[in-house]
Amino acid sequence: STVSKSSLESSLHQLECHFTWSLPKEDVDLDDLEEKIVDQTEFLTKTNITNYNLLSYVCYLNNSEEKALRNLQKAEEEVKKNYPDEISRRSLVTWGNYAWIYYHMERYEDAQSYISKVENSCKKLSSTTECKIQLPEIYAEQGWALLNFGRKYYERAKVCFENALQSEPNNPEFNIGYAITMYRLEDYQVESKDGSLSLKPLKRAVELNAEDSFSMVLLALKLQDIKQVDEGEKYIEAAMQKNPYVPYVLRYAAKFYRRKGEVNKAVEILKKALQVTPRSVFLHHQLGLCYRQKLFRLKQARDSPQDQVDQLISLCIFYFKTVIEQKPKFFYAHTDLARMYAEAKQYEEAEETFQKAFQINILSSNDKQELYYYYGNFLHFHKKLYSEAIKYYIKGIKIEIDSYISRKCRSSLKKLLEQRIQRGVETATDFGTLGLVHNLDGEKCEAIECYEQAVALCPDNEEYLNALRELKLS
Repeated sequence: STVSKSSLESSLHQLECHFTWSLPKEDVDLDDLEEKIVDQTEFLTKTNITNYNLLSYVCYLNNSEEKALRNLQKAEEEVKKNYPDEISRRSLVTWGNYAWIYYHMERYEDAQSYISKVENSCKKLSSTTECKIQLPEIYAEQGWALLNFGRKYYERAKVCFENALQSEPNNPEFNIGYAITMYRLEDYQVESKDGSLSLKPLKRAVELNAEDSFSMVLLALKLQDIKQVDEGEKYIEAAMQKNPYVPYVLRYAAKFYRRKGEVNKAVEILKKALQVTPRSVFLHHQLGLCYRQKLFRLKQARDSPQDQVDQLISLCIFYFKTVIEQKPKFFYAHTDLARMYAEAKQYEEAEETFQKAFQINILSSNDKQELYYYYGNFLHFHKKLYSEAIKYYIKGIKIEIDSYISRKCRSSLKKLLEQRIQRGVETATDFGTLGLVHNLDGEKCEAIECYEQAVALCPDNEEYLNALRELKLS
């Protein structure tokens, strides 16, 4: 062949497509992602060009190149159907993906012909000869891909949607993408000052997309977060009327009612949704959370009947276990299941589940912090291994994110250390650690006192001496 592998490489890296957006397969559960995108193609309103392109990339990562090519053909059909007058502009990502897949199949002539298609279109579309063309829909498409690759990529997704919106501030689809991204980002941050960063983008998305029930249910949950429950419920009802059988709508509606305390209603909605998508991991997880809420309620009541308690525990275990079997990288289900096993006093199973969670290779810092906290609690309250528990609470604190969990780690650690000191079994390390916690909580005098105690017990320890010096100077 006249086209050589090496002559293609530099051109391939100039293309804007999934292969050049740094989306490594290690960061996702591929089968789960494939199922999720297929669901989105069926139920969500945004044009399916984006979905088919992403699906083709996921199929390629999953080693099915023929399936990847079939999805690119579907993307092309969608372009013809939806944008007959802008075929080349709307096909740049699809053609870029074609070029890369053919290159990997060693069909270099085919790869070259797609590279040329992209280059010629870019020349027509922009004054520069550059192939890295900055079109808003390409930014948006990259944003959707990043959003689907998980939490690690939300910040990058946000920047993509912001870039897309700069050129087309009223584009309904870009606004939905931006709003969803802000909503997800906010889930992992300590509440912003004005109550909510995503409230405005969600309201805007709903305003521009009267038909999009997905933005509606997210807006409802956000309103619920800021205590505007009745206002939120209006949107939930409207969305459920528009799309009574869309799993996305049902699952968020169920979440809304569960958080409102109407657990039976939530369970009813989730069971209805399971009839539409019986394998949905999210629905099973939400059912587990509903039964867990019932369990906590029952346990708060005096003299709760043990058989009912046991029945709810086993329902929770059943649903959380189902989730993990189907989606081994779903982090929350692991901590939920481990904590349920601990409730059931099945300590070996709990330990095993925690260890599996530690093995998940796509944990964010927030996930790790949460895992240290819950594992610390398990060691502390269930296994009574206090010095082990201290070790894990410290690991949680060392992840420097100011979050709800980080504060929980600090207060649990404080209590544990204070108990040890009251019982008179303390060591210099205990005082040193307690000093650290007081310091993080901004309690300077208490921190100084603890470090002084630590130094008294261990006069040559550099760490305590330095900490003490810094505190007294500050």
